[in-house]
Amino acid sequence: MTPARSPQDFTTALRAHSDRYWHKHPLHLRLHRGELSRQELRQWIANRWYYQRCLPQKDAAIVANCPDPEVRRRWVQRVLYQDGTAERRGGHAQWLDLAEAAGLSRAEVLDERHVIPGVRFATDSYVAFARTRPWIEAVASSLTELFSPELMRERLDALRTHYPWIAASGHGYFAERPAAATEDARHALDLVLTHCTTQERQEAALAALAFKCDVLWAMLDALEHAGRTP
Repeated sequence: MTPARSPQDFTTALRAHSDRYWHKHPLHLRLHRGELSRQELRQWIANRWYYQRCLPQKDAAIVANCPDPEVRRRWVQRVLYQDGTAERRGGHAQWLDLAEAAGLSRAEVLDERHVIPGVRFATDSYVAFARTRPWIEAVASSLTELFSPELMRERLDALRTHYPWIAASGHGYFAERPAAATEDARHALDLVLTHCTTQERQEAALAALAFKCDVLWAMLDALEHAGRTP
């Protein structure tokens, strides 16, 4: 029987998935170099909205499947972060700010008329994964947030540098999210290291993270293909 990895080796194996993260996708590289047209950037914003909109459903599924009240109390904060509260505007509101700053109407984003099938399918598969797999595997899938803070900082710089036609009122999501993502990733990693102490659970966690990387990459593949199709 193969022994479980040490916490240090397991962490290293999880972090190695950074090579599969979507920061290397050609569409993101073009975005950061300032090479997207207004139409392409608006299409990216409108489609990414669908993914953002579904994140609370994914996180609510983790809460529903988790038997530990302490974990549930902490994890539900992710739902509130995106949906917002009476005291705080959430990530969804900030993403809609970005859409409007880029020249999209709130109505056309909310009715999802621009969402392409590949993005919808990839996102829905991620929500289904969280609903049907053990909660700790769904937590492991969220560990792409280990790699996201720096990407979002680079994206904010790109928006300011290359896309000055997007009003500063649309920069809020990428200005605020890196700090929250860093804390969320730290919490998720602690959970995975605590609960995945057998070789079988560790392999399942690594597979879950690989699946999430594939979901994100598939979304951009679909968008890039749509951009080349008349």
